[in-house]
Amino acid sequence: MATACAVTGEAFIEDERVMSHLVRSAENGEVQRYDVKETVANEFTPEGRVACRWVHPFKPKVAGENPERELKLTAENLFMTMADPGNELGAEDGRLVQFLALMLERKRVIRPKGRNEDGTKDVYEMRGTKARYEVPIGDLDPAFFIAVQEQLSVLVGGPDDEGSTDEAPKAAGAPES
Repeated sequence: MATACAVTGEAFIEDERVMSHLVRSAENGEVQRYDVKETVANEFTPEGRVACRWVHPFKPKVAGENPERELKLTAENLFMTMADPGNELGAEDGRLVQFLALMLERKRVIRPKGRNEDGTKDVYEMRGTKARYEVPIGDLDPAFFIAVQEQLSVLVGGPDDEGSTDEAPKAAGAPES
């Protein structure tokens, strides 16, 4: 995570709301993370396709943390980052977290623990750490998988990703214009 806003260049302060974006660069195809103060997020115009975004409070790095480990973009790392209880997700990104949870459950990295108190989210527990994550519940219909496929193609590259600079994948079920 950056320590300063990608738009203003101003340093983040502890607990300030930050919107993080994963963007596939239009120039070289690499996935990059951009952290922006939530108050100026509407001014952020990345050169590339946004794969996902989430809002979270800024927490300064603690001495002794391993930054190289955090740089590895793995399904487990992305899931833990996006599903962190302090983060807020949009509908598209909730779908991606739900898909990652299904994948990690299949790999036995996390295990289901039922639903949250109000029944709106599935609860998963990470093996080893026993950390708990709440994941939005959604319909696993064809539109769900098409939308997730579009997001994943931005992260890993795909045939329809060549030279495209669309802002974000279209929400499943959204009307065509």
